[in-house]
Amino acid sequence: MRASRSGLEERCARALRRHLEGGGEDTLHESYEFGRLAMAEGVGVLDMALLMLRVTLDACRDPNGNGTVERAEGFVLECLSPFEMAYRGAWEANQALRHLDERREEQARGIGRELHDVAGQLLATAHLALERLRPHLAPAGTAGLEQVAAALHQVEDELRRLAHELRPAILEDLGLVPALRFLGEGLARRSKLTVAVEGSTRGRLAAPVETALYRVAQEALSNVARHSGASRAALSIERTEREVVCCIRDNGCGFDPAAAALPGPRRGLGLAGIRERVTRLGGTMDIVSQPQSGAELWIRIPLEVSYAHAHSDRG
Repeated sequence: MRASRSGLEERCARALRRHLEGGGEDTLHESYEFGRLAMAEGVGVLDMALLMLRVTLDACRDPNGNGTVERAEGFVLECLSPFEMAYRGAWEANQALRHLDERREEQARGIGRELHDVAGQLLATAHLALERLRPHLAPAGTAGLEQVAAALHQVEDELRRLAHELRPAILEDLGLVPALRFLGEGLARRSKLTVAVEGSTRGRLAAPVETALYRVAQEALSNVARHSGASRAALSIERTEREVVCCIRDNGCGFDPAAAALPGPRRGLGLAGIRERVTRLGGTMDIVSQPQSGAELWIRIPLEVSYAHAHSDRG
């Protein structure tokens, strides 16, 4: 790698000398192509900036050079242009995905409202219709009526749960930690999993960050309940000076994180979606696990993301 970087630096120095000796559009194009080559070689923008600094300082040491600095400036800008274009393209793609997430959340809230309002009214109508039938039934038919009513109550409970998960009003009203506790309690009631939630965000975070962490926890805990065979899960959240850290642990069967990313029946376990959601907010996802040793999912989102969205999302 050192030899490769040294070779890149020598090539850059030669190209810059040609440009300073009287080059024009052709040498500027050469500098742009050099930037593309460096990026393809995996050179990071900071390493590229240091390389350009060293080469440019060497080239500008000639005290008699007329316009050397100005010509070198154009050369440097062309070399860095591919990095700027790649960064801007990634940033614009990330913004588009973030807006897509926001639209998806709005659609989910709309479906949740429909489930709660419209389906709830239909179920209430069905209950009333059953009650009107009761006086017309023989005593032997009452048991069947009760079974239908009990089934409708189960449907009502399930619809209420789905509506909450699609449109977690408690998240909007009370914040992330109460919503996570409510999520954990609901999962514990529906499964054999005990879920403990602890920690604090010390105040509200930006709406996109709270929503992302809630959806991450929702997906991760669902994975634990379905796939891990765990009896306990713990979710902790902490706000530091620089970031929000969320960790989800379980005492289940564990897995090989690398193998989970390969094609197959366990492909991803929803981890790809979690990583994409977190990455869009400038965050990171790390997994600590091995077979028969449980698993830990670590999510970190920088606080500046929260601050950047705070005023626009909270009014």
